[in-house]
Amino acid sequence: MTPPTRIPFPVVDEVSRHCLQEEEPETVHIEVHLPGRLDQSRLRKAFLEALHRHPRILMREAPGGRYRRRYEWELTAEPDVEVVSFPEPGPNALRDARTRALVDAPPLSLSPPIRLEVVEGAGPAEGSEATDLVGLHPAFKGRGAVSISGSAAGRDQPPPSRTRNMTVLFLTINHTALDGPACLRILATAAEIYGGKDNSPAPAPTRAPDTPEQPETPSNWTRPARVAQGTPEPSPGNGLLVTELPLPHRPKGSPYTVNDQLMVTTALTIAHWNREHGAAPRPLRITMPVDDRPRDTTMPIGNGTRLVEVPFSPDELKHTSADMPEFLRRTAQRTRALKSLTRPQLGHGAGLLTAPVTPVTWRAALTRGLRRAAAPWTSTTLLSNIGRIPYPLDFGEEAGRAHAVWFSAPARMPRGLTVTTASTAGRLHLALRWSRALLSHGDGTHLRDLFEHYLHATEVAP
Repeated sequence: MTPPTRIPFPVVDEVSRHCLQEEEPETVHIEVHLPGRLDQSRLRKAFLEALHRHPRILMREAPGGRYRRRYEWELTAEPDVEVVSFPEPGPNALRDARTRALVDAPPLSLSPPIRLEVVEGAGPAEGSEATDLVGLHPAFKGRGAVSISGSAAGRDQPPPSRTRNMTVLFLTINHTALDGPACLRILATAAEIYGGKDNSPAPAPTRAPDTPEQPETPSNWTRPARVAQGTPEPSPGNGLLVTELPLPHRPKGSPYTVNDQLMVTTALTIAHWNREHGAAPRPLRITMPVDDRPRDTTMPIGNGTRLVEVPFSPDELKHTSADMPEFLRRTAQRTRALKSLTRPQLGHGAGLLTAPVTPVTWRAALTRGLRRAAAPWTSTTLLSNIGRIPYPLDFGEEAGRAHAVWFSAPARMPRGLTVTTASTAGRLHLALRWSRALLSHGDGTHLRDLFEHYLHATEVAP
């Protein structure tokens, strides 16, 4: 019998694998809301076929000896586990699925390292109020709780007769192996197979090519601000808040994008939060993933984004309405310049750190030690803007087309807070995810309100 194909871990996967923590699993959660119902057997077949059309996702970590020089992925012909499940419907089904997405990472030892849960009759798109440890399903108690909330900002709730037919798809991804955009590509393929509708990606917006100016920026050698501690909670894990907001208005011909408005909003939100909590002014650095992969069926599956850091000086964050157009313009210059740079996904240092010249266990210990030492210089937060969802995610007449899609990225310390945004059907879907060692549900709600305020403040004439 032919042995399975093996692929060495790329740099991003190896660094993530070195730094895994049971208390705060490295999961990415994708939440897709559909207006109708799905047939169980048909969806299972469609998703299995989608996995076969993108065979790179059918992988597991290959076993290896203590002194091996690298981790390897082992490609499999078939999944090791049933990927699609249908939890028992009930009043807490949506909340419990979100909890599992934050608490339970699909194991790397089983192919594929993703899970799709289908919650039927889920109710209003943004769920219920806060989930506390007391209210969790018994299976989650003592395993690192989550705080979860939803808000219907700017949206009328659908009547009960309609919500009984709604379906929510929860994709949970082990981020050591895969990222959100790659798994969204898999889901779009499954939607096309299931519904028979064309789910090709929409054309990317066209922008005139330019040579970005090299703007003056604060030094990256200065220790950045941390998100000030709010009210930590006693149990480990992540909290999550999802909300829907109007897309910010942007005058035609503006020299900035919605992504730049979101970047400014995030910076001003954290600066405001830190002032409220008595933190001394310091430069902010916001990590921004950049994804250059095609969105069609040729999209490489795996962790394909590269990370850049957008700096802000304390003086820039002393915001007034009159300063906003210039602040947005400067931010746009920075983001364009950073996106145009050609650099490895995690920088040149990570490539040296993962070179297979010593046993992988030695490199793991070194990586963890360097991560702890570099914690004060880690960026303040991460803003991952998926942008407009490129696929219709149309599952046919009965299930319908997605009207809301949320993503959330891991929020481990020392950052302790991540902001993830996407837009669907002309609305902005925001997920705030935080480490419970830093913030509580009430803190997350306040940050959401600050974000909404400053997002509105970016709606100015150029």
